[in-house]
Amino acid sequence: MSIRRPPAGYVITGAAREEVPALIAIDVAAGRVFEGTGLLPEAQLGDHVPARVLEAAIGAAHLHVARTAKGALAGFAMTSVREGWLYLDQISVDPAHGRGGVGSALIGRVMLEAKDRGLKRVTLSTFRDPPWNGPFYRRNGFRELPRKKMEKWMIEIESVQDDLGLNVRDRCFMARRLGWL
Repeated sequence: MSIRRPPAGYVITGAAREEVPALIAIDVAAGRVFEGTGLLPEAQLGDHVPARVLEAAIGAAHLHVARTAKGALAGFAMTSVREGWLYLDQISVDPAHGRGGVGSALIGRVMLEAKDRGLKRVTLSTFRDPPWNGPFYRRNGFRELPRKKMEKWMIEIESVQDDLGLNVRDRCFMARRLGWL
């Protein structure tokens, strides 16, 4: 599986602190695709990555943005390093830019980040079934991790998700090795 380049008219770059409000708006808009699915509690549909977390990710070079050729933000991917794994904490694409390869291009940039950091794999937690979650990540080379192969930190994330009211039985951890590039 190769790394997907941005679709025509888009580039992937780093983010700037002054873009945080626009990133939050994208995150909220992207979360609205869950309306009517029953997968997120109604109260969480407007939730977003906190500004301080986005700012910290920008400072650590863990936040990549997709933007149009005119500079308008279209989506972002935020990562962190966890015990030798690059974890995709959040990927959000503005629905106005969805289904055109922007999300796949962001994943491609995350895979390059893992390589640049000398890490061998990328992992994430997602819902198994919605087309923009589990199936999307499978098309991008990720495979579901069996529970027996989950790391302790993954179980801790799952516990937090459960505390937030997410049905963790509908979710899974997925991973992609850099060797799959």
